[in-house]
Amino acid sequence: MDVSSFFRDKRITVMGLGLLGRGVGDVRYLARSGAELIVTDLKSREELKESVAQLSDFPKIQFVLGEHRLEDFRNRDLIIKAAGVPLDSPFVAEAKQQGVPVRMSADLFMELSGISVVGVTGTRGKSTVAYLISAILHEAKVPTVLGGNIRGVSTLALLSEVTEKHVAVLELDSWQCQGLGDAGISPHVAVFTTFYQDHIDYYKNDPSAYLSDKSNIFLYQSPDDTMVIGGQCAPTLIEAYGENIISNITIADESSLPESWELLLPGRHNRYNTALALAVARSLGIDDSVSRHAIEKFPGVPGRLEFIAEVKGVRIYNDTTATTPEATLAGLAALNIENTALIMGGSDKGLDMSMLLSVLPRVKRLILLDGTGTEQVHDKLPGAPVYNSLRQAVQDAFTHTESGDTILFSPAFASFGMFKNEFDRGDKFNKLIKVSL
Repeated sequence: MDVSSFFRDKRITVMGLGLLGRGVGDVRYLARSGAELIVTDLKSREELKESVAQLSDFPKIQFVLGEHRLEDFRNRDLIIKAAGVPLDSPFVAEAKQQGVPVRMSADLFMELSGISVVGVTGTRGKSTVAYLISAILHEAKVPTVLGGNIRGVSTLALLSEVTEKHVAVLELDSWQCQGLGDAGISPHVAVFTTFYQDHIDYYKNDPSAYLSDKSNIFLYQSPDDTMVIGGQCAPTLIEAYGENIISNITIADESSLPESWELLLPGRHNRYNTALALAVARSLGIDDSVSRHAIEKFPGVPGRLEFIAEVKGVRIYNDTTATTPEATLAGLAALNIENTALIMGGSDKGLDMSMLLSVLPRVKRLILLDGTGTEQVHDKLPGAPVYNSLRQAVQDAFTHTESGDTILFSPAFASFGMFKNEFDRGDKFNKLIKVSL
């Protein structure tokens, strides 16, 4: 679909280049479309050197790195902001005061493509559900693209791939849903997986603000649209927004999935996730036999309780995207906790750790990575070793496990400090395991 004329000759400021490839892809697409670009990011040129290098073919791009400048948000035709821009950003405020539209790539894609969109949000499970829906659509021979909060995938660049027959599946975090609210747009099928406390620093310890952003995924739907809600968060959503939901509601959880269906993914939480994907497939008219075939061969999503290898009878799982205690609890519940060596720890997000702390004494071996959040775990379980090296932590796990045991890397905290991000953390873990093979 060629919508490049929308961007041609427009003066666009891209706020946030990042390291995960999404921003690079968006900027490349805009440059190829003929936009006049300023790319600004608070990270330094040195920190962003890999991302900047990928754009060397476009010498006309102006980079403003290590800072934002108010002048880059004036006299522009469009600002495209990345996830996580503060709610009280003076630069966004300046653009709006100057009458400059501020958008995000996901809502721009939805508006410009005009195709059917399945949007998936939630605190936990959204990646697995989005990938599952995409797998089912592919099995049903429906032209499909997967984007949004997907590592390395530029949502804007998908505009050059899609046709009117395509369905887009977009994983949407709270910031991208915030963008939906600013644009007054929701997907045709909205999925809300779970709701737990998260991102409390950004939302200033106000869970209702976090919920408000995420709820934009359904607040602009029409009566002909569909909303699939996970049973865990259905009471919260209906109490807060029941009168505002005008689309067709389906509530699903693990009991909605036929018991005879066998999954490659371990854990009750993955049966829950799969049930939500199945509910979406049914809303799209896909036969259960097609869905079952896709579901039963689905291998999972990288970094989400991902089986990496078996070394001398020890099964190893990478769950690096477990950045909350609830996510690590789900991972432990999917495995035999008494035979599991758990590697966890990282940067504090201010979340309630009490439930996780109550089960940690049951693991075979608890191994901690240094970080601001790790301190509260070590205070309760001072016998657990603390390492400032992932390599040392992995070596410890191998030392204290034997055939039939499991090593689970499920940090329960953010990755800041020792790693660039959670994906960098997971990549480094995988490399260490491959060395051991």
